[in-house]
Amino acid sequence: MTDDAPRRLRVLAAMSGGVDSAVAAARAAEAGHDVTGVHLALSENPKSFRTGARGCCTIEDSHDARRAADVIGIPFYVWDLAERFREDVVDDFIAEYEAGRTPNPCLRCNEKIKFAALLDKALALGFDAVCTGHYATVVVRPDGSRELHRATDMAKDQSYVLGVLDDRQLAHAMFPLGDTETTKAEIREEAARRGLFVAKKPDSHDICFIADGDTQGFLAKRLGTAPGDIVDEAGNRLGSHEGAYGFTIGQRKGLRIGHPAPDGKPRYVLDISPVDNTVTVGPAESLDVTGLTAIRPRWCGRPPTAGPATYTAQLRAHGGETEVTAELVDGTELRVTFTEPVRGVAPGQAIVLYDGTRVVGSATIATTERRARAQEAAQ
Repeated sequence: MTDDAPRRLRVLAAMSGGVDSAVAAARAAEAGHDVTGVHLALSENPKSFRTGARGCCTIEDSHDARRAADVIGIPFYVWDLAERFREDVVDDFIAEYEAGRTPNPCLRCNEKIKFAALLDKALALGFDAVCTGHYATVVVRPDGSRELHRATDMAKDQSYVLGVLDDRQLAHAMFPLGDTETTKAEIREEAARRGLFVAKKPDSHDICFIADGDTQGFLAKRLGTAPGDIVDEAGNRLGSHEGAYGFTIGQRKGLRIGHPAPDGKPRYVLDISPVDNTVTVGPAESLDVTGLTAIRPRWCGRPPTAGPATYTAQLRAHGGETEVTAELVDGTELRVTFTEPVRGVAPGQAIVLYDGTRVVGSATIATTERRARAQEAAQ
């Protein structure tokens, strides 16, 4: 959070128990702000323990966050948002997979929990900002409006998962790690200098509420088995599955077809149809996406200008950028054309648009247009 005339703010620091959020809270306190640490109890089983770098929101993480707050010298609380998290993130995750889409729970958590439920509670209690350990930057323009930009360390940039934040949320967001030329190694060194023993704690990977990393097993327990067919593009049956929700667009491994394609090339998941419970597979070139339509757009600050414009787009948290032409239609639908075809694009994912380092906004992919299908339709 940048301002021409810095002032002492009441800051609520979301402390996950990891090194990034601990250093972010320490930097906010060192900058002279009145900081209070809070750990969000989101797990339905808070007594569980982490396994290496998997999972978060465990009792271990809560204790780590409390010890970090003690070292920093700030008050610390634990807020129970498990029910809200289950409804807005976990249940949404399950419903999206059941509908044949591929959701991003980290974006949903930022939108619904950290910068909605948490922020609303913080503002009600008189706090000015919520501070997190995300790697991104908020820039204040001369007119007072705010922009979200990529972090200076592109290797750790997390602006993609923050692309759902609107102008109001940006006005109360603080990302101390994104404002400086700092790599992750330097963050760990800084944590060690500050006496924060989480300096060597491994980063949390995968989906936080699926600690063992078995997404298919997690979904199977909640959705049950639903046998169906695996077919090729012509509709020929190649095999069977126990639940279409266990597949994602672009998936290659675990198809269990049992015999190779006629041309000997690998096959990939091309389509997931919950209506007839089929999974369609085919060659890699059939994954080429030339355009898409996205819904529920959210703008980080000022909305884009009317008419088509050129941007770069990011389609997954750790993916690269690709050039696109995008246009907002009727204020509710984003139509995107790729300069070069891209692969592995699935309904339910978020597309985040950038103008240079500035995050323009995001939208949820509803449909995709593929090169192979477009050619067939033209014949």
